[in-house]
Amino acid sequence: MASWPSDYSGAWTLAQAVERSGVGLHSGATSRVRLQASERSGYWVGRLDQPQQPLQRLAPSQVCATQLCTCLALDSGRLATVEHLLAGLAGVGVSQAEIWVSGEEIPLLDGSALPWVEAIAEAGLLARGPRPCSAPLAEAITLQKGSSFITALPAEHLSIGAAIEFQQPVIGRQLFSLQLSPELFVEQIAPARTFGFREQVEQLRAAGLIQGGALDNALVCDGDHWLNPPLRFADEPVRHKLLDLLGDLALAGLPQAQVFAYRGSHGLHTALAAALATKDAGGQPPVPGGVAS
Repeated sequence: MASWPSDYSGAWTLAQAVERSGVGLHSGATSRVRLQASERSGYWVGRLDQPQQPLQRLAPSQVCATQLCTCLALDSGRLATVEHLLAGLAGVGVSQAEIWVSGEEIPLLDGSALPWVEAIAEAGLLARGPRPCSAPLAEAITLQKGSSFITALPAEHLSIGAAIEFQQPVIGRQLFSLQLSPELFVEQIAPARTFGFREQVEQLRAAGLIQGGALDNALVCDGDHWLNPPLRFADEPVRHKLLDLLGDLALAGLPQAQVFAYRGSHGLHTALAAALATKDAGGQPPVPGGVAS
């Protein structure tokens, strides 16, 4: 595996282009992604079938749906399930990249960020000097919906944590947190796969969701056991929640903060990303009353 940056203080991009293809979790359609270097800060999306169109920088304001994934409304069309790819990029320290896509959904691959980490390692990293600094938080930001909440506290370094609670005994209550670094992300977070529940499969498929879900790209829980063990970690579900959290926060850039989510969701994650982006621009954070679950 590659030698990763020691922290998130530097600006890094890809040394060369790399491609991956696969099926989308919800559409079931095959799509392709090419990652390549960018001279500009942030993540920029272009369409492989429309190379003449200008690339568009990703931002929390583009979030248009958060049911079981994060979906963006871009000038070139919708782009769904961006969180695992963005977690892979941000987690290993890539702060700027071009993301060229075909189709309307990022491939699920094995359900974790590990295949994206392996793709980035294949491409190699190129230093671009110091990373542009976000404005440090002056005060805590907390957003809540029902019994779920997410909070960001001022801190010197990025720490992330999550707690989940499910009635299924094989998951139950889980808590995981760490002061993040690229190396720890690769070791502790990137391999954690998405998970779902056997009793929901037919209902979700009837609703047009998880058309590409399978036992080789998602953990499936059946009450007191998993249909497709072994797990990569005993607490793989909560680690995957942290993966999702990181990918959603990457829409605004990684904050210098301590972030914790209790029973988090893409709606709460991206609402916090929007609040952080607004703060960074000198404005007031949005009112959380309309946060999606």
